[in-house]
Amino acid sequence: MGEHAADKSEPDRRAGLPRRALLAGGAAGALGVAGFAGRDQLSAWWWRYSGSSVPREEGEVDHPGAEWVPASSANYRRANRPRDYRIDRVVIHMPEATYPVTLQVFQDPGHGAATHYVVRSEDGHVAQLARELDVAFHAGNQSFNERSIGIEHEGWHDQPEYLTDALYASSAQLVAGICARHEIPVDRQHIVGHNEVPDVVRLCPGPHWDWDRYLTMVTDAGAA
Repeated sequence: MGEHAADKSEPDRRAGLPRRALLAGGAAGALGVAGFAGRDQLSAWWWRYSGSSVPREEGEVDHPGAEWVPASSANYRRANRPRDYRIDRVVIHMPEATYPVTLQVFQDPGHGAATHYVVRSEDGHVAQLARELDVAFHAGNQSFNERSIGIEHEGWHDQPEYLTDALYASSAQLVAGICARHEIPVDRQHIVGHNEVPDVVRLCPGPHWDWDRYLTMVTDAGAA
């Protein structure tokens, strides 16, 4: 399942700046000392202090037809993407578990991880656990968490019977919508498996995931 690493760092640590410099602001303070690297980090947090957060409604989903099944707030970080982080990747996961167990685990605050979506094998039903504008702890890599949307697909990497037509079709519709909303190219550089995330040792989605078929279905769904 998804997992995160050092993803709850405070703005001061993330920017690599002393607190006094951050509070001072301005060219002579934070930006003058840290240059462009510091500015890039600070730009990811500006909305938190300017009242620019996107309004939210309880139960609102990003994917039409998805069921809102919220993850524990301990398993994702509230954000305002793409204002603070550009979204340019989709990460495909397989949880090594059933659909209901996957939801249960992501609702457990002790787990420390969750994806944005979970797709059920039998009928392709989609649950959304975190808003796309938030950073879900799913990739095991902080940079990828901040730039990506994670999707779990019910099943085990060595049990291809879970890769049903319904699962592929539903996931393709979901990813086509994500790519359209965030202007993500539909290719293997931008739609990746969890096993392809840097510095992460994972098997999912496994050797039976049919990437050629899947990318064709995502492309067709986006053109429909």
